[in-house]
Amino acid sequence: MKPLAQKAIIITGAGMGLGLATALEAAARGARLCLVDYNEDALKQAAAGIQQQYADAEVITVKADVSNEEDVKSYVNATLKAFGTIDGLYNNAGIEGKQAPLTEYDLEVFKKVIDINLMGVYFGLKHVIPHMQQKQYGRIVNVASVGGIRGVMNQTPYVATKHAVSGITKNAALEYARYGINTNAIAPGAILTPMVAGAFKQVNPADPKAAETEYAQANPSKRLGLPEEVARVVCFLLSDDASYVNGQTLAIDGGQSNSYGNV
Repeated sequence: MKPLAQKAIIITGAGMGLGLATALEAAARGARLCLVDYNEDALKQAAAGIQQQYADAEVITVKADVSNEEDVKSYVNATLKAFGTIDGLYNNAGIEGKQAPLTEYDLEVFKKVIDINLMGVYFGLKHVIPHMQQKQYGRIVNVASVGGIRGVMNQTPYVATKHAVSGITKNAALEYARYGINTNAIAPGAILTPMVAGAFKQVNPADPKAAETEYAQANPSKRLGLPEEVARVVCFLLSDDASYVNGQTLAIDGGQSNSYGNV
């Protein structure tokens, strides 16, 4: 039997990047999927791509802004209506914001990063966990970042929110493990997603590929990660194979967070 067979899993930020990669991997493992994103066109393309590869995949889509609590309620209700249950939540939606020194950071952008990266995760937990409590089972994966376990120059709100995601993960694990709910977080490093590509464009608008290459040289593996490498870890954490993994923030960064300086 496939490891996620018939598991009903919500994936936020599913239109592209890590969300889409995980949706594809979860579909391959038999999951029933609720794909959530604010970009309706990206959602439609994601769902069509999944069903093209996996004709028997059960997929619904919900356009939602994860920073809006009513929108979060809507994706939870849509999942329950379609599948009758919620087995997993991949709290993936997030933004980087912009790059600027702490004292010069635009306050409105700062608040937006908090609303999406932190409150979006919180609202997901708030409205999914009660359903998992009722069935005494659940698997939750929140997306922190290596910015949630160390500092990143010129990204103060991003780092602050991702540290907070790691913290909220620990508390959810402590409070709800007794109900059969495991809550973990992942801390991806630089993975080749559209958001990371955008960051390299900010660093070097004239030659973002050069910025990517330079960044990769500080990594022990001398390369950036791929979305499917992250997806496989997420699907493990969403499965029963991870039944005794709880409250952890797992770095997926080629080992870079272990180093001090260049390697």
